[in-house]
This record gives sequence, C-alpha cells and structure tokens, in this order.
Amino acid sequence: METRRERLLDAAIEVIGGGGIRALTHRAVDAAAGLPAGSASNVFRTREVLVDGVVERFAERERVNWERIAAQVRPESPEELAEVLTRFAHLSTGPQRAVTLARYAILIEAAIRPALREQLLATGARVNAWATGWVRAAGSRDPGRDAPVIMNHWTGIVLHQLAMPDPAFDPAGQLRTLVEAVIAAEEPR
Repeated sequence: METRRERLLDAAIEVIGGGGIRALTHRAVDAAAGLPAGSASNVFRTREVLVDGVVERFAERERVNWERIAAQVRPESPEELAEVLTRFAHLSTGPQRAVTLARYAILIEAAIRPALREQLLATGARVNAWATGWVRAAGSRDPGRDAPVIMNHWTGIVLHQLAMPDPAFDPAGQLRTLVEAVIAAEEPR
C-alpha cells in the first residue's frame, strides 16, 4: 500500500516529468496528488527537501523496474544484454516516461546543487553496479570499462527519444551492434 509520502513523491515526479523542474512547487504536487493544499509542505518543508525525496523515489522506482526485467532474463550473451537494454529503453520512454524525464531534469539541477549531485552519485552507483554485473555476465572481459560505454550510449538513445519521440522507436539494432562490438573488443595493449 502506497504511503502518503510516496503518493506525494509520485505526484512530484509526474509534475517534473510533465513540466520540468521549474514546475515543481508544493502547490502543484498537492494538486497532482489530489490532496489538500499544504499536504506536500507538511511532509517536505522546503523545495530542496522535496527534490531530495524525489531523487530517492525515482531511484527506487527505477530499481523496481530494473529488477522486474532482470527477473525475466539474466543476459548471458551480448545479444541477450542488448535485448534487455532495449526492453528497458522502451519502458523508460513509454510507461515510465515521467520518471525518466524527472531523472534527466534533476540531473541538470545537480549541475548547480552540489549536495544533489552527491545524492545522484549515490543512487547512480547502484544502477552502475547492476549494469556492470549484466555486462560481466554477457561476457565482457573488462566490465568496468565496457559498462559505462554501453550505458552512456543507452542514456543518449533514451534522452533522444524523450526529446524527439519517434513512433517507430526501436533501438534494438544499434544496441545490439554496440554491445557486441564493445564486449568483443580486444583488451588494449
């Protein structure tokens, strides 16, 4: 059962996902959550505290999404890894679009708020660990090198789709090509 705090944070994610970080106000969150005026400010006294809560909530929601996909398949080859990343790209630009847009909007905010940057680095470390594990399982000889290359490309694909939606969005081919090339690359000499 969703708590009042989670309901407010999910509403805040929808506000940011629909209108950007500037749209985030306590009043907008109250309205989006369908709660009385003052509800968000009672739980999150300042906008900064609200943004910090949003970071934790979208990290939690993305973790749940990631784990759902991981429960269905554990990529043991570059092809399977590309397939999983394709599924996650579709989820991130479709049903979880607002969460992804909120994450990107808050990444920009982190450029001017060092404390937020630290929080994003901490939550991002968990995602990086999952990605590195998957890249290792898919056959990488250097997952510490390969995971950032693959995931940074994935992030760009998702960002591009969010900014300029293509109804025929299908990143499978380019993800497969990239993953196979990166994982098959020889170690530098």
